[in-house]
Amino acid sequence: MLSVFMDSDRDDRQLAVSLSPLVSAAVEGVVREVVLVDRGVGAAVREVADYCGCAIVTPGDLEHAFKTARSDWLFFMEPGSRPEIGWTRTVADHIEAVRQGRASPEAARLKPAPADRPGFLRRFRDRPSPIAQGLLLKKPQAVGLAKQRGAQPLADLAKGLATRRLQAEMRAKFAPGP
Repeated sequence: MLSVFMDSDRDDRQLAVSLSPLVSAAVEGVVREVVLVDRGVGAAVREVADYCGCAIVTPGDLEHAFKTARSDWLFFMEPGSRPEIGWTRTVADHIEAVRQGRASPEAARLKPAPADRPGFLRRFRDRPSPIAQGLLLKKPQAVGLAKQRGAQPLADLAKGLATRRLQAEMRAKFAPGP
């Protein structure tokens, strides 16, 4: 049902945090693959990716990776962020609603978990990444974005997209310790 894409650098801890909830989603049959976009991946990240069965692609291969994704729906997320319990049911319901013509726009994001919601002033001061709450979109839209915008980070590809807010929650990328 979903192919998950994440930009990845040298931080294996962030990656491990994100992969944890994706494993249960894979067991449920919701996540079919996880693809990491190499933004300076180190040996530790390669080891985690290999252990978890993640593919690694270069930014220049992003359009091809989108085209050949195993699923018709792609889910972009930041390493270190993690969807909360129940997200798979919400995403499956949204995909079914789109299939039946009951949901517009088709692209969707999860909502921030209560612990990660910014205060009043911070909402105006700090702009979260366009994929901070994940981004669910159909494969043709992702391919079109990659053609149009090139090998940019996933967050840059996601800028300016009209999306629907789903009721499932996403925890923000955690701040690594020393």
